[in-house]
Amino acid sequence: MERTFGKALFEARKQKGLSQKQLADALPVGRSSVANWEADRRLPNAAIIAKLAKILGVEVADLLDSALEESARPIVIIVDDNKIVLNGAKPVIEKALPSASIIGFSKPSEALKFAQENRVALAFLDIELGLTNGIDLCNALLDIHPRMNVVFLTAFPEYSVEAWGTKASGFMVKPITLEGVKAQLTKLRHPFPTGGAKLG
Repeated sequence: MERTFGKALFEARKQKGLSQKQLADALPVGRSSVANWEADRRLPNAAIIAKLAKILGVEVADLLDSALEESARPIVIIVDDNKIVLNGAKPVIEKALPSASIIGFSKPSEALKFAQENRVALAFLDIELGLTNGIDLCNALLDIHPRMNVVFLTAFPEYSVEAWGTKASGFMVKPITLEGVKAQLTKLRHPFPTGGAKLG
């Protein structure tokens, strides 16, 4: 069975005999933060993981190793307000990541809501999303899941300078190709199992 960060934290907290509120007060954070961590909806940053390890009497490496583990079926999202592009990109990414769940969104608000409720391993984001800027969406998604990988998609290469000012992993100029997606998978900030895709 997969041992996620949330499971590792839950087990360590129970072994220590602490409630979620007691652990939250000791950090200090809100109880909902602990609940989100244990449900694998979010990950704390490295500094908080170190505090958690000290409070729970476990090795930092034990929690960090669990934090690095990804789901056996990683979730990948594509956000593009052009539904034709969105529908064309999905099968290409599915071919590059056969073990992943690929979900497309034409509305940034729907992508944000989904990310709040699910651990997303990788997000492909169009930079021009109608009234919303893909770079702002990237920052909002990384606030939810700091270890999410983000790859920008655009038909305009001149956006690359601004895109590299974020914590994104990469940048792709449309149209999306299988070779382009595979190349981006070799550059992820936070690698995850790619389901046997041959990279490079």
